[in-house]
Amino acid sequence: MARKRKQGAYMISTVAEMYNIHPQTLRLYEREGLLKPSRTEGNTRLYTDEDIERLEFILSLARDLGVNISGIAIILQMRERMELMQKQMSEFVTYIQKEVMHRAQAVDPSQGALVPTRRTIVPAERERKR
Repeated sequence: MARKRKQGAYMISTVAEMYNIHPQTLRLYEREGLLKPSRTEGNTRLYTDEDIERLEFILSLARDLGVNISGIAIILQMRERMELMQKQMSEFVTYIQKEVMHRAQAVDPSQGALVPTRRTIVPAERERKR
């Protein structure tokens, strides 16, 4: 039986220390919609492992590539759209495969192929000349 991966939950101070950034930077990323940490009943921000992965991507864009906050937002939106499109394409391919298999099984073998074909008969004399 596969075990579910336990989700970590980190407070803002821990995350800021882990990545050597100011907590205000994390708050700014949240205000701009780049990060969406969950909250406790006492309104403390909690960052999951998924939030941490997203933060690492944001920081690599900002630090390594010099992308500003607006650019990061656009890149993240495009990334989410691409993931959605990939999911939709995968679902479409699966649907097509199932449909082809279903139709192939529904065809009566005595009726011939799925697609009718014409045979061209080449006289034996013509074939020898080639």
